[in-house]
Amino acid sequence: MPERVNAAQDRLSPGSAPMLVVTPGSEPGSAADDAARDPAYDAVLLLGFGGPEGQDDVIPFLRNVTRGRGIPEERLETVATHYRAFGGVSPVNGQNRALRAALEAELADRGEPLPVYWGNRNWTPLLADTVRAASAAGHTRLLAITTSAYSSYSSCRQYREDIAGALMTTGLDATMRIDAVRPYFDEPGFTVPFVEGVRAVLARLAVRGLPVARTHVLFTTHSIPTADAARSGPPGVDFGAGGAYLAQHRAVAAAVMAALADSASRGDRGTAADGESVPAWSLAFQSRSGPPAMPWLEPDVNDALRALAADGTQAVVIVPIGFISDHMEVLWDLDTEAAATATTLGLTMERVATPGIHPAFVAALATLALERLHGPVLPGCPSGCCEKGAGRPAH
Repeated sequence: MPERVNAAQDRLSPGSAPMLVVTPGSEPGSAADDAARDPAYDAVLLLGFGGPEGQDDVIPFLRNVTRGRGIPEERLETVATHYRAFGGVSPVNGQNRALRAALEAELADRGEPLPVYWGNRNWTPLLADTVRAASAAGHTRLLAITTSAYSSYSSCRQYREDIAGALMTTGLDATMRIDAVRPYFDEPGFTVPFVEGVRAVLARLAVRGLPVARTHVLFTTHSIPTADAARSGPPGVDFGAGGAYLAQHRAVAAAVMAALADSASRGDRGTAADGESVPAWSLAFQSRSGPPAMPWLEPDVNDALRALAADGTQAVVIVPIGFISDHMEVLWDLDTEAAATATTLGLTMERVATPGIHPAFVAALATLALERLHGPVLPGCPSGCCEKGAGRPAH
């Protein structure tokens, strides 16, 4: 496929830092692909990870997530305590219901009244059941929007494998086509909620007398095996250590901070005014779930907090740019564990909200759909794009 290397300042907010990141086109999930014809999409598919919705769902859900990885039951019970602390209910399903409704309404408002279906990888509604329902309603061409914005095996390629698997399982691979939109980390509507959130937190910290020079903006995302990170993005493109996954996250963080600096330079209300335009920032990782012997991206968010406290930081603004909504990894790993670490260290910590159903984010997803509905049919991801790293167990 021809490489699409985009200087994402053209896509992100004005004043954002330049970044060169290759974004692959969409890889069809159907064996019936024909890139030369008009796809004529008749429905949209919101594709998520899934989560339990009651105490009885927790262990079966975790077994689905870890199937084939040899995770012992006692480890599942440990992780289950995170969900049980919230009544066994992950927030992600409710959030995806809200996002599905918001996206359907946005498309209708923009003259494309397409139904939006929702299916999950690991819990009901499972993707195969959703595909059957869409077929029973007469739909044959679906455009899938995944609930992850970045390039990697687990956040991109695996969802495309899920689509292909669902079509095969249902026997619809010859009659239904499902294409996925491109990674959308560089859509301005994805970053707007983070910019607004950081700006609001900095304003509150300023009122409390906490100086910008002693404040740090800590961006976080889900850690993945370093071997997966190295192979993220199209092969043959040098993204540096960490592959496209790390490059894309760093670029989003830089764009958020550049937008804040631009606001500060204009003297916008709510920005810092104590001689420093914006705080320093860094990227940390969270929610590691692999075996100790397997290297994953670091530093862990708790280790990063310890290092910041040792360096004299007084306040930390946590910005979970790796998530589009408040998954359990946000509620537990950040709002519970990281918050406890910050308290122990004497740090003031505030966490910025995820995009959720922020109007700018919903509009961005609608734009992605319209881009495919009315634009050219894009080529698929090249062979080897976002492959699993060597030695990583299958999910």
